[in-house]
Amino acid sequence: MAYLTLFFTAFVSATLLPSSSELVLTAMVTEGDYLLWLLWLVAMCGNVLGSCTNYWLGTQIMRFKDRRWFPVSSASITKAEQSFEKYGVYSLFFAWLPIVGDPLTVVAGIFKVRWWTFLWIVTLGKGVRYLVVLAFATGLDNIII
Repeated sequence: MAYLTLFFTAFVSATLLPSSSELVLTAMVTEGDYLLWLLWLVAMCGNVLGSCTNYWLGTQIMRFKDRRWFPVSSASITKAEQSFEKYGVYSLFFAWLPIVGDPLTVVAGIFKVRWWTFLWIVTLGKGVRYLVVLAFATGLDNIII
């Protein structure tokens, strides 16, 4: 059940909803009854799947752009497109960052970044992020890279 909680928390953390999988992961590490590699895998998979959900939402959201209730202005969309073109698909390495990371994955869907490119870059960035969290949670002495 604890692994499922970690997965769900990591999933939600990758969406636009507030959550903190790092706290759950750190608590599980300090409890000491879990396999580190499995904690890493569960957290990473949940977080990547949450980013994939954002990507999918991005592919769907633009069909509503002409509706009055649409929450993003045309100017903001143009600005996002210019920034994404400027920094490119490799900006997705920073999808793990708070505040800007989640919208980056939505933008990738809006601008139709190739699926496999998106998946590899986001997975790599989030995998490294959770390795760093595990390293700090264990005091750096249990992580082998």
